[in-house]
Order: sequence, then structure tokens, then C-alpha cells
Amino acid sequence: MVKRYNRLLVAFYVITDALLAGWAFILAYGIRFESGLIPVTKGYPPIDQYFRVLPFVVLLTPVAFHLQGTYRLRRGRSRVDDVFGVLVGSIIAVVLGVVSTLYVQAYYVSEAAKAQGAYEVSQMVWGIFLGINVVFASASREFVRELLERRWRAGIGLKRILIAGAGDLGRLVADRMLQHRELGYQVVGFIDDRAGGDHIGYRGLPLLGTLKEVVEVAQREKVDQLYVALPLEEHTKLLDLFDATSREVLDVKVVPDLLQFIALRARLEDLDGLPIININDVPLQGFNAWVKRALDIVLSAAALLVLGIPMAIIALVVKYSSRGPIFYHQERMGLDGGAFSVYKFRSMYQDAEDTSGPVWARDDDPRCTPIGRFLRRFDLDELPQFWNVLRGDMSIVGPRPERPYFVSQFKHRIPQYMLRHKVKAGITGWAQVNGWRGNTSLEKRIEYDLYYIEHWSVSLDIKIMWLTLVRGLFSRGEAY
Repeated sequence: MVKRYNRLLVAFYVITDALLAGWAFILAYGIRFESGLIPVTKGYPPIDQYFRVLPFVVLLTPVAFHLQGTYRLRRGRSRVDDVFGVLVGSIIAVVLGVVSTLYVQAYYVSEAAKAQGAYEVSQMVWGIFLGINVVFASASREFVRELLERRWRAGIGLKRILIAGAGDLGRLVADRMLQHRELGYQVVGFIDDRAGGDHIGYRGLPLLGTLKEVVEVAQREKVDQLYVALPLEEHTKLLDLFDATSREVLDVKVVPDLLQFIALRARLEDLDGLPIININDVPLQGFNAWVKRALDIVLSAAALLVLGIPMAIIALVVKYSSRGPIFYHQERMGLDGGAFSVYKFRSMYQDAEDTSGPVWARDDDPRCTPIGRFLRRFDLDELPQFWNVLRGDMSIVGPRPERPYFVSQFKHRIPQYMLRHKVKAGITGWAQVNGWRGNTSLEKRIEYDLYYIEHWSVSLDIKIMWLTLVRGLFSRGEAY
């Protein structure tokens, strides 16, 4: 039932996005050429010319949104995530639209048609279309969100859920259901053979019977879906549950008791017909990895060009403020546990670690020079790492890289620590923009790093970059 609901909702979004994109495109033409708000210096193209491109825009926009992952309905997706997803999807649509129309003009349009401007679209129209489409698509999603949440708050259309298993796994399922009421779930209670004790009344949800009473309880409580969340030692009872429910109109879903082993997104693979669960799959592979790398190259090259003069000034100040080299390079661990040299402006006195050895830095680090403290305060010592990004050692966004000396300690202390090396290290990251930077809890940093790896998207990267810029001037420097 949930799959059917998801398919209908996705179909609604696809159709709505296509229609709104067409409307946004024609409205962009009207604002550019008919409103009088923007001076026209090169003549007025006929609207028929834009109507020829309109079917392409209508089809292109949902495709671009699909490439961005906008149609992947995820639990707990916030309004900000929706807007960022729509924004990046619209940017992809505009880029593809510009490239495609230029290509068609260059190779498939006659010289006479070119002279008349066939399939030519004003760049300003594309820009206006981008803004309008983001507003329209975001508004349609907000409308759907409000409509569904109102219905579910009124108790309309709720799916009644029964959970088989009142242990830790069953309680985790109940927690997720209660946290995401926007999905329209209503948990009626548990069934479990372990009656009594603390298995009764978890978060107000009763124990309604034993596993053998599943059919009776499901009929009495008018259950729509049964979630089987039994621990590994009780999986032998699955067959009895399947046999009992096979004669009822009841959706059955199994939650495997592998959660203590799964740190990243799990993915079902196929080995010649044999289902295999990959418990540490990451979305940043294949095409996604190429997209992220292209974004890194463009942004790091632009950053080095724009920041060239400020970095030269910083280099001179570092050179003449204290004895030692301008740049400081240090071995860090990156993608797949490989080592690389990270570059920074030197912020410490020369040979500062000769006597102490590798030491975790802190805000009042006595090894810092006066200029070094200022650089760290505003993270200016990190600017040379854009060169690491351009080289491919790092990414702009990702878990912060650590020194192998500390990694060898942390990987034994902190479970799943090494999973952060499933992606390239970054200049900034999800943990940093959420306040887990410098001498803070390593466990929380790992939690946020793993969240980033599991939920990676282009829109999440852009969101992190934006938050880094907004919060960077108002936060204390990070010590690494």
C-alpha cells in the first residue's frame, strides 16, 4: 500500500513539475519581453519561437529532477531539503536546456532558420525561468505536505500498523513510526511471546497478544500492515507468521535484525539470482562521484583564482612574522584509508612538535604564532586545501581528514570510525556546520559524518557550503 501511495505521489509530482515548468517558461518570456520591466535592446523574438522549445522544457524538467533525486521520497525530509533539491534540479534543467538548444542550433538548424532565431532562447529568459520554477515547484511540494499532514492529523487515511516483536528492534520501528507521523502511520501496538515486564506499555503502545494470535489481533484492530521485527534468535517463528498471515488481506514487512551491523545505507544486490545485502553501501559512486568531482574542480579552481591575492598577502605575513616555511604539509588519511599530504598556511612555530610529538590541537594552543591564532580563528590557514581539492586528494565537502597517528587510536575506541573513509575527506563537512568541530565529541562527529555519507546529494553539498559561509565568520576556529 505504501509503495502504491509513493508511486501515486511521485506521479503527481512529475506531472505537476512538467506543467509548472511550462508555465514558468512562458511566464519568463513575458517578464523578459512583454512586461517592460527589463529593457529590450536586441529586438522582440516571436512567442512562437519559444513555443517550439516549450515541449522540450516540459520533458526536461522532470528528468533533471530525477537526476537530482528529487523524486526519492525520504522519511524526515525537511522543507529546506525540498527547496535545495528543487533548486539544484532546476539548475541542472537550465544547464541541459542551454547546452541542448545551442547544440540543436549548431548542427540541426538551417542557415535561414538560424537567421530567424529558431530554437534560440535568451539567457535572461533561462535565468528568470530558473527562479520562477524553483518557486513553483517548492510551492507545489509545500501544498502537498500541508494537505496530507492535515488529513493525517484529522485521523483520515491513516495506515494501522501492528508490530511483531516488542524488543529493541520492535521499539526502534515504533520510534520511527511515531517520529514520522507525516507518513500517515498509526501504530496500534505489539504482539510478542515475551509477555509482562517492561514489554507492556512502551510509549503508550500496548502488548495486544502473542505471535500465535496475530490473525485474531489483526482482525480485531483492523490492521493494514504487519511489521515483523523479531530478534535473530526468534527468526524461526517467521514461517509460522507467514503461514498465518498468508490467508489474510494483510501487508507483511520484515525488518531484519542486522541494524547493529549496518552503519550506512544497506542495498540489496543480486548474485545470479541469490539476494545479497550490502550493509555498508554509499550513494557516492559511479555517476554521482563524477558529478561531485566536477563540482569540486570548478569550485576549487574558481576559489584559487578569486582568493589568489588574499592568499599571497597571507603568505607574505606568515613568511615575515616568524621563522619557518610559508606552507605546512602534514600526512592525513583520506579515501579508502589512503594517505596524502594536506597543505595549510603555517600557523605554529617551526618544529613545534619536535618535543611533544603529535598532540591534539586546542583553541589556546601555545604552539601557535600570534598570526597563526588569527588565521585559525577565521579558518584562513585552510585555504591552501583548495589545491588539495583540485588535485583530487580531497573534496570541498566531506569528513575532516585526521592524521594516521590519531586514526590508529580512534578506530579501536570508536565503533565504525573507519567508515568515514568511504568518501574523500573535505575542507568542511556536515559535522562542522553543526558545531562538532575542534576539541568536541568524536562520537558525535562520527555520527554526523556517517549521516552525510549515507544521505549525500548535490543539494546537501551546496547546503553545507552555504552554511559554512554563513556561520564561518561567527564561529571559533577549528583545531586539527
